[in-house]
Amino acid sequence: MRVLFIGPAYPQEMQQFTRGLAEVGAKVYGIGDSAQGSLPPIVKASLSGYLQVPRIMDEEDVIGRAEAWLRGHGIDRVLSAWEPTVLLAARMRERWGIPGMSVDTVTAFRDKQLMKERVAAAGIRVPRSVRANTVEQVREAAEFIGFPLIIKPISGAGSADTYHCRSQAQLDEVIQRTGHVREVSVEEYIEGEEFTYDTVCVEGQPVYENVAQYLPKPLEARSEEWISPVIITVRDLNQAKIQKGIALGRSVLKALSMGTGFTHMEWFFTPKGEAVFGEIGCRPGGARLVDQMNYTGDIDLFREWARACCWHAFEAPTARKYNCGIIFKRAKGRGRITRIVGLEAYKQRFGQFLVEDELLRPGTHRRDWKATLMSDGFLMVRHPDWDTCKRISFAAATDITMFAE
Repeated sequence: MRVLFIGPAYPQEMQQFTRGLAEVGAKVYGIGDSAQGSLPPIVKASLSGYLQVPRIMDEEDVIGRAEAWLRGHGIDRVLSAWEPTVLLAARMRERWGIPGMSVDTVTAFRDKQLMKERVAAAGIRVPRSVRANTVEQVREAAEFIGFPLIIKPISGAGSADTYHCRSQAQLDEVIQRTGHVREVSVEEYIEGEEFTYDTVCVEGQPVYENVAQYLPKPLEARSEEWISPVIITVRDLNQAKIQKGIALGRSVLKALSMGTGFTHMEWFFTPKGEAVFGEIGCRPGGARLVDQMNYTGDIDLFREWARACCWHAFEAPTARKYNCGIIFKRAKGRGRITRIVGLEAYKQRFGQFLVEDELLRPGTHRRDWKATLMSDGFLMVRHPDWDTCKRISFAAATDITMFAE
């Protein structure tokens, strides 16, 4: 099994997917714009070859260089686990006649308006939305949709350049902020709780499923610097509202003709008890969500994703042992981290439930909290009981304070 894996070292989670491919017996050929000498040891040990290209987003150039590099070497799979390069992988597969999801299928996982149109065509509840390319079209769409509404990039990832508008004044401000975005989706705002629905699929059938809750909703978490965003995986998937989301997710996978690989969907549970589709990608969730899923069941989904993609098999147990929470922290002030208050007291209370401490330490420069959910680091905890896991997670959000200057 020869696999071309796009971006084997970046983002950081890709390093574990590279490792997983090697562990299931694949010969892994990596392609990326990182220098070969800068590849981490875990990536170097997992690769059978590596091609550095000038710009991984220059698709035609990358495909041409890859064709020349791989000439004479048969490739069985072309894979990407990062949102910006899933279409590149699909174009390579189509050009070279390699099995996997087509460009048309993958495009519907990237283009948010096309995505909603295909999902709605299957009779699934989606937010009303309009594609807009100009300021005039944005204003017309806003008048049609009505306030409150959401404006987001058509082919974005996460909640970057995504805004909630409740008035004409806010719309005017957002139009200025999104002037650099070529194409946007103007959408109905859905009130309610927000969850993920994550899967590993084999030929469209989920062989692993996960649900996690955002606390608070991502748009709220991005709006105020003082918030410590929390995401918790749900151990008990048999709850009525969770089952509604899972049924919704399975229908979406069918509507979009999902093939084999990871998916990451966001959905809403409204006060009226309705599960409403948000959006979906044919790749894993970022910000360490795969690690949370691993801690939820004591499994290795990096390896099992690789097994699914290479061999159409999945060998990990799917029993869920824990709710797993991740708490992202943002320091007060600018510059370098100077101190962390409350961490040791927190560990004395909850240390037995703490599985990872990746907070930036004093002396480290702050990250831009608007550019990355990872912010100034995170803690990860787990507990079999939902309410207890939520309480432990919220304690990390409220009782630990980081300072910078």
